[in-house]
Amino acid sequence: MAYHQDIERVGGSLVYVRKVEIDTLPERIKAEAREGGLDELYALHRADGEQVALVGDRSLAFNLARQNDLDPVSVH
Repeated sequence: MAYHQDIERVGGSLVYVRKVEIDTLPERIKAEAREGGLDELYALHRADGEQVALVGDRSLAFNLARQNDLDPVSVH
């Protein structure tokens, strides 16, 4: 439990935005992405690694984070 509390204290409002290769995703999500004409997706992750969102555009990922009072940073 202390580990989780330390993460919240250090990175509670931070989310990391990273590009996700569609081929690494479950079949259902791959199919939806391809039906929507998407070649890439962007994931938002908390400091502990939990994925909290998956969107089709990098700008949208940053805007979504900011609209939810989170501080996005890019991860390569």
